[in-house]
Amino acid sequence: MWTIPNQITLFRILLIPVFITVYYLPVSWNHFGAFAVFWFAAISDALDGYLARKLNQSSPFGAFIDPVADKLMVAAALIMIAEDYQNWYVAVPAMIMISREIFISALREFMSSRGKRDIVAVSTLGKYKTAAQMLGIMGLIWQPSESDALLNFLYVPHELIIVAAYIFYAIATILTVWTMVVYFKAAWPELKD
Repeated sequence: MWTIPNQITLFRILLIPVFITVYYLPVSWNHFGAFAVFWFAAISDALDGYLARKLNQSSPFGAFIDPVADKLMVAAALIMIAEDYQNWYVAVPAMIMISREIFISALREFMSSRGKRDIVAVSTLGKYKTAAQMLGIMGLIWQPSESDALLNFLYVPHELIIVAAYIFYAIATILTVWTMVVYFKAAWPELKD
């Protein structure tokens, strides 16, 4: 149970309160700090999967806790940005994304009980959804301004990050609905029995 990949996953869960705390700190760099914590968590997600395969340390506990860690961090971020932005075009996609995760988790649990979980295993389209979701959420967390020192150093206009964040967020929302429909259609023969 205490393999390196599992320790990284558990560390990612411990980052959630750190992420939330940094986001609400009364300092000028709180959004960039929260972005950095979220980015670090996203990188650690890729790292634990890579190490589990490379070190041959895949485990039932890891297969269970890794998606839980991802969903907890993403749900926390979606709730926080929906509350922070207070507009429908951030809040409605956040509700759709969180609802989809609950729906797919229940669907996968049901399919596992029927011995057919592979029918609703993570697809390539699901991976694209996750990538777009992470990029969109990170940009919305950051909320760069005209005085952002890092962007000024890199000669990147802050508007570019904001527009890219909204585009990725919209793509993630579309792929969220699309993948939910695909998984549901794949499971439908079992559901109607």
